[in-house]
Amino acid sequence: MVKEGIVLGHKISKNEIEVDKAKVNVIAKLPYPTTVKGIWSFLGHVGFYRRFIQDFSKISRPMTHLLEKNIPFIFCEDCIKAFQTLKKILTKAPILIAPNWDLPFELMCDTSNFAICAVLGQRHEKHFKRIHYASKTMNNAESNYTTTKKEMLAVVYAFKKFRSYLIMNKSIVHTDHSTLKYLFAKKMPRRDCSDQVIRQCVHGKEALDILIACHNGPTGGHHGANLTAKKILDASFFWPTIYKDSHEFLKNCDSCQRQGKFSQRDEMPQKSIQICKIFDVWGIDFMGTFLSSRGNKYILVAVDYLSKWVEAKALPTNDACVVCKFLKSLFARFSSPRAIISDRDTHFCNDQFAKVMLKYRVTHHLSTAYHPKTSGQVEVSNRGLKRILERTIGENRASWSDKLNDALWAFRTAYKTPIRCTPYKLVYGKGCHLPIELEHKAYWALKQANFDLTAVGDHRKVQLNELNELRDHAYENSLIYKEKTKRIHDSKIKKRVFNVGD
Repeated sequence: MVKEGIVLGHKISKNEIEVDKAKVNVIAKLPYPTTVKGIWSFLGHVGFYRRFIQDFSKISRPMTHLLEKNIPFIFCEDCIKAFQTLKKILTKAPILIAPNWDLPFELMCDTSNFAICAVLGQRHEKHFKRIHYASKTMNNAESNYTTTKKEMLAVVYAFKKFRSYLIMNKSIVHTDHSTLKYLFAKKMPRRDCSDQVIRQCVHGKEALDILIACHNGPTGGHHGANLTAKKILDASFFWPTIYKDSHEFLKNCDSCQRQGKFSQRDEMPQKSIQICKIFDVWGIDFMGTFLSSRGNKYILVAVDYLSKWVEAKALPTNDACVVCKFLKSLFARFSSPRAIISDRDTHFCNDQFAKVMLKYRVTHHLSTAYHPKTSGQVEVSNRGLKRILERTIGENRASWSDKLNDALWAFRTAYKTPIRCTPYKLVYGKGCHLPIELEHKAYWALKQANFDLTAVGDHRKVQLNELNELRDHAYENSLIYKEKTKRIHDSKIKKRVFNVGD
């Protein structure tokens, strides 16, 4: 079994990282540089191992000074001393350890008039073991900072440099500037808005990555341009042309262009179903038959008429037994509703289904024959889920059951115009945290958790009051939306009056 080896110029063992002695010997034999190009070459060789060199920027400062514009090339005594020091340190380079992800990381930061330095390490049996050295020369603007700002700049640089180590891990910062302790301990000012109102501004490739994730990703669902833009805003990201970019992106989305459909206009006056409370009325329906996926050929869908929250399950059959089992599970999670609306298929109209309705004291309403728009809410949800699945499974049509949970996630976190928020937010009282928010450092992922029970309790009371207000507003918005859609719809149809005997 190989216990150590040379990998990319480093000697790697189980818990340690060292320099490659062969490469160091080559660097040790390099002569003094006589040109600017020679300095670039030497610093390039030595810089390859700068993670092993403490205060690299400070030591190499006399040589890097010669690389600046309008500086005559004079390799003075300070340059010779820096040259020899770097070679000497490399020949006696320290052994660095591999990070232990179960232990907290420690950062030591310091600054001078022209450079900032940091070292990352961990405590092993009370001894500080080094993992990585880092340093950089300050630019002209940074050199004019006050001492406190320079010390804070060193901390910020260290966190950016070692982000891959520190993200989602506990870290301890050591500094010799006591003012920073006050800045870190200072409480954030009280905010009168939720975390998701504080949005991170992004641009360029990062904005494109977020747009792709919120449209094409597992939680995207290939929604329209406006809904995609609203999902990005709900994920706490922003850039000025977000709506314009969403429309342009959808024009080039192959799945959306191939699967997009236009709904036909109704020919009868529209009538809406009035709902008072969340989870009071559910609509249920079957989707299928689909291509067999893990033995499943049908999807049983249930949607709450107020919150637009959707539950769905892949099933091998569409008989009354699986429907009753699904409803019992639904009632156990969301309580018994006042009513359920379904079509007149045999899996909903049978003795077994009627017994379940009687047991849980639920009223069963049937849609008008040959008029599926009676249960239009569940039909719209079916169409939305089907559209998401069609655009996410690609050519592997038999994988739809594996993608169903992602499709539900995408549907629940999509903005719904009638309630002016997402179903997830209306049910849980907060926005859903998406994977893209962790990757691109949204505000909630960076802020420190509050473990003060009193403060958390007070905050929870405020959240509960906000949730009640949110649901009241959703009900009002739903009524306004239904009245508006009815007015627009009815204005485009030909009014008919039916008399007795017609």
